[in-house]
Amino acid sequence: MGATTTRPMINDRREIFGWAMYDWANSAFSTTVGTVFLGPYITELAKSAADASGLVYLFGIPIAPASYLPYAISLSVILQVFFLPILGAIADYSHLRKQMLILFATLGACATLSMFFITGGLWWLGGVLFVLANLCFGASMVFYNAYLPDISSQDQRDRVSSFGWAMGYLGGGLLLLLNLLLFQFRDALGISSGLAVRINLASAGLWWLGFSLITWRNLRSRHARRDLPANENYLSIGFKQLRQTFRELKHYPNTIHFLLAYLIYNDGVQTVIAVSAIFGAEELGLDVGTLSMVILLVQFVAFFGALFFGWLAGKIGSKRALVLSLVIWSVVVIYAFGFLYDARGFWILGAAVGLVLGGSQALSRSLYSQMIPQGREAEFFSLYEISERGTSWLGPLVFGLVNQLFGSLRLAILSVILFFVVGLVLLIFVNVPKAIAEARRTEARADAAAAV
Repeated sequence: MGATTTRPMINDRREIFGWAMYDWANSAFSTTVGTVFLGPYITELAKSAADASGLVYLFGIPIAPASYLPYAISLSVILQVFFLPILGAIADYSHLRKQMLILFATLGACATLSMFFITGGLWWLGGVLFVLANLCFGASMVFYNAYLPDISSQDQRDRVSSFGWAMGYLGGGLLLLLNLLLFQFRDALGISSGLAVRINLASAGLWWLGFSLITWRNLRSRHARRDLPANENYLSIGFKQLRQTFRELKHYPNTIHFLLAYLIYNDGVQTVIAVSAIFGAEELGLDVGTLSMVILLVQFVAFFGALFFGWLAGKIGSKRALVLSLVIWSVVVIYAFGFLYDARGFWILGAAVGLVLGGSQALSRSLYSQMIPQGREAEFFSLYEISERGTSWLGPLVFGLVNQLFGSLRLAILSVILFFVVGLVLLIFVNVPKAIAEARRTEARADAAAAV
């Protein structure tokens, strides 16, 4: 864990494996906690604690039980939008990127482990722990993503990024499978459904923390720790560094253009993921067991999909492969609108989503990593992270409004194609070579200023 003054080699298989294992580790939080178990469990506890009017109260504020966790999710996203850029600036200035990754990953994993204690009257603890865990999850992802340019050369970036996403889907899917088996056979094991959920929630924290140790052992610091100037602290330096970055964004027009495209088409991706279960349950009448199995299918197919698109990017280029993935996303939406009528079709939909899901996310990350200046990776990946999370409400809002206005989930799912089409058009006009050149010119200006 000690900092070094010499720059370690890149494309080292052991270090890349260690880096990818963090995706394996933290994806357990996304699947087991965020996707499947926490929401329904917290809602039921809150309903049991509600008064005669059907409301619960936190700090005197009346809350509908089903709205409590969505409010917690919104708060965690707002906190990420505020804190992640500051944390990224501190990490880039101090060269404490690895130490900050360890700190926030540990805090997030411990908060998740503590979800075991969410019972009865402690329904409110679930939201508090989720806000902390999700904030730490987002922060750790900034530092994790920022390592991508450090450990891989430009020609290997797509492959390495795809490998990381693939490991994440495999790790998250494997723990979710184990947790679903525990929940399914809880009666035979002599445990209640509540205890089974609490064990599953805590297992995500243990998985996150335990497998992160592989990352800590293999991932190497790139620079010696930088001392603070007189009368400064890391927070004040972080704000100064962040202000400087925002002033310099005008030098990266193509990078900002890509971020705008990503912000839009990724909102479409997240919306499809978020509403697929609703569509399957309400429009097709599928039961919870079928929906859970399709979620597992998506996880495991996404493992192979990420690796496939990493290979494809090496053949036709990362931008072309990413464009192809967005075309497939559009076809998926059209299929759901006009051709999906039964459980068999929903399985086909799940397989198609899994194939393209990992590829579009992995290639977006690797393409963006080529467009940012060296030494400012954490700051720029903080912008990337909040671009992913900060507008994730827009797609579900459009979906909900279309469904409410027209009374049709099929028209609602079709509306999501707008995000893929607009994002695709914007992406096509991103000049990737020019974006890379813009980042390199800024690096040269910074080096010249440092030499004076």
